[in-house]
Amino acid sequence: MKIALVTGGSRGIGRAICTKLASMGCHVLINYLSNETEAKITLENVIKAGGSGEILCFDVSKSEQVESSLEKWQLANPEQYIEVLVNNAGIRKDFLMIWMENSHWNDVIDTNLNGFFFPTRYLLKNMIVNKFGRIINIVSLSGIKGLPGQVNYSAAKGAVIAATKALAQEVGKKKVTVNAIAPGFIISDMTADLNEQQLKAMIPLNRFGTCEEVAELAGFLASENSSYITGEVISINGGLYT
Repeated sequence: MKIALVTGGSRGIGRAICTKLASMGCHVLINYLSNETEAKITLENVIKAGGSGEILCFDVSKSEQVESSLEKWQLANPEQYIEVLVNNAGIRKDFLMIWMENSHWNDVIDTNLNGFFFPTRYLLKNMIVNKFGRIINIVSLSGIKGLPGQVNYSAAKGAVIAATKALAQEVGKKKVTVNAIAPGFIISDMTADLNEQQLKAMIPLNRFGTCEEVAELAGFLASENSSYITGEVISINGGLYT
């Protein structure tokens, strides 16, 4: 049984990915920061999907919390290691740059960029030693195209895209793959404040995507079937930007 960690797994895309990995036979570690109730609902979905799992509370932007939580789990499970890491935790704080405060910039960079770095750095050694790993970074159309009002978010996701490509080259010989998924407009808490009716007119497929569609792609990248794919950024945006 593969062990998978999904950061920001309590809702939205994270919950759908947890459920998909569970259906593939993974034991899923569901990371959350503040909403334990939603994390437990994700765990219920994981069990209903035929898998098993547990919830882990830590802030991905705080290295000491990441290391303490994952070290505690590893000590309790000395014969196992986390083979699949989905860096999904992320936040938006949209402002035009002229009105953007330091906190708007720092909070988004901390969660989206450092939140990739700290879990990945901690788990990478065991993947390399065991010569197998799957690292999947959930980025965004904003990190590829850039979007007005999202200079902070675009910068963070663009940095994760660059890191994905660099890390893939570092660890490929150890059979560790590193890829990114760049969703466009997906129906979730992250897009609840957007005007779906107005924005879908810009999308060739004329709709927002679903969390489950993103999860299907994540499931493929986590599987053995994707073993010759690394360093890639795969868009899932309905044709909005190609």
